[in-house]
Amino acid sequence: MLVFRQFVDDDLGCASYLVGDSDAGTAVVVDPAFAIEQYLEAASELDLRIERVLETHTHADHVSGHGRFALEHGLPVAIHAIAEPEYPFEPLADGDEVAVGSVRVTVVHTPGHRPEHCAFLVEEELVLTGDSLFVGDAARPDLAVEAREGAEALYHSLTRLADLGEALRVYPGHVAGSLCGGNMSSERSSTIRQERLANPSLGFGDVQEFIQVSASLTTPRPPTTERVVALNRGPWLARPSDPAEVPAAGEATVLDVRPFADYAAGHVPGSISVPVSGSSFATKAGFVLLPDERVVLLARSPEEALAAAHGLWKVGLFAIDGYLLHAELPESLPTLSADELRSLLDGDEVQIVDVREASERDEGYLPGSRNIPYRLLRKLGADALERSKPVVTVCESGPRAAIAASLLQRDGFDVRAVSPGGIADFADGTVSFRRCGS
Repeated sequence: MLVFRQFVDDDLGCASYLVGDSDAGTAVVVDPAFAIEQYLEAASELDLRIERVLETHTHADHVSGHGRFALEHGLPVAIHAIAEPEYPFEPLADGDEVAVGSVRVTVVHTPGHRPEHCAFLVEEELVLTGDSLFVGDAARPDLAVEAREGAEALYHSLTRLADLGEALRVYPGHVAGSLCGGNMSSERSSTIRQERLANPSLGFGDVQEFIQVSASLTTPRPPTTERVVALNRGPWLARPSDPAEVPAAGEATVLDVRPFADYAAGHVPGSISVPVSGSSFATKAGFVLLPDERVVLLARSPEEALAAAHGLWKVGLFAIDGYLLHAELPESLPTLSADELRSLLDGDEVQIVDVREASERDEGYLPGSRNIPYRLLRKLGADALERSKPVVTVCESGPRAAIAASLLQRDGFDVRAVSPGGIADFADGTVSFRRCGS
């Protein structure tokens, strides 16, 4: 009998799967996260033995757990041969069947997001679409090949998936929160019928129209794309040891993972604030940390520090020298409410920096503000802003403005963050909230 379980990492918006046969007591894991303990626990509860890992493709946004399964449990890993991995693998090809006891998993080659991408059809009941068809959207085509080339392949793959049968349940590789698509739903599954009715990506009758729309992307690339692809394609990656408490940061960058209110009240000079309790922690940290930058975590407890470390591992950030629980916190960071920001809009005493993405700003922005997405501030902040004027950072509701303010303060700016609160508080007509083109 088919056993099926979905696992979703809400921080990254990634989905993975356990597919098994309860009669045979065997299972496979599809697209495992680096934290493989969750699958082992589930398999134990269900009295299943995991015997293989199936990869839909070489992932660009998170580190796969396939290496841990291979190193720690001796499991084979199967992926389409076009992926050309540097590790031993079982090659998959279109039409292949993978036996999981009496359960049959059929390989459906669906290039577009990446050339090697495959979906997995399970017993004509459900399809694991990976990074091709999402609920309400389709994957981006620009992470492995030129966007138009990827989009053309993706169009044909989506058409093929849509023709598999309307009753099939669709289980994607990502849900809302991932950067691998633009407008995907937070719903964790759907059906081919529902997607044919409601998913705009399946509504194109012409491949050229699909290419034009799909290749015109505004969503930023996952911050560690090249690094993560190299890790997932390369030799098996073992689990690092958990970081230990250290007495001082030394030359490492301090990544403050406490809530921003704690950071604002007092922090280590030069530290960067990315709260582990906030949404998309790993993605945000990946955007603001430099490649191979050594970090020490500042946390309130060992548990908070380890949660942050494990989050960084997910996106291939392993250069963690330890964590601090006790440190001198002599520097503070002033904050403003949205009401306090209103009083500054008519003057030129401060530089207001809107740290949202350009696509968000297109929906409306504050007069006189400048747009520099927070993820670009370490590259552009010093050159794009005047050091003689104070800076106020603002985003939709506060979290990104807080990260941006910590980056600018680290760079020597006199800065305040609008947090909590933000642009959403200005759409009520109390100030001139301009929309692009108006």
